Amino acid sequence: MDTIVVEPLKGGWSVRADTVANDMVFKSGRQAEDTARALALRLANNGRPVRLTLKIKDGQVAARFVCLPPVGPQTRSRLMELPAPLIA
Repeated sequence: MDTIVVEPLKGGWSVRADTVANDMVFKSGRQAEDTARALALRLANNGRPVRLTLKIKDGQVAARFVCLPPVGPQTRSRLMELPAPLIA
């Protein structure tokens, strides 16, 4: 399963993906999240399951998703949100 992580940087946001050699850097979290979601869907549509993790400014996980490949020719990949991780 491929992994994509959106996380804060000093002065911006990064998208780190197993399938991309270098991290992608954005000024806004919205740009980073939109790019990560689009990449996850594109990979899933090409038969690769993807785990997407979104982090907030303090580094905690805000949301987790899984994107599975289509199950048939008439279906599309969709991001499904996973339960929030337990924080002790």
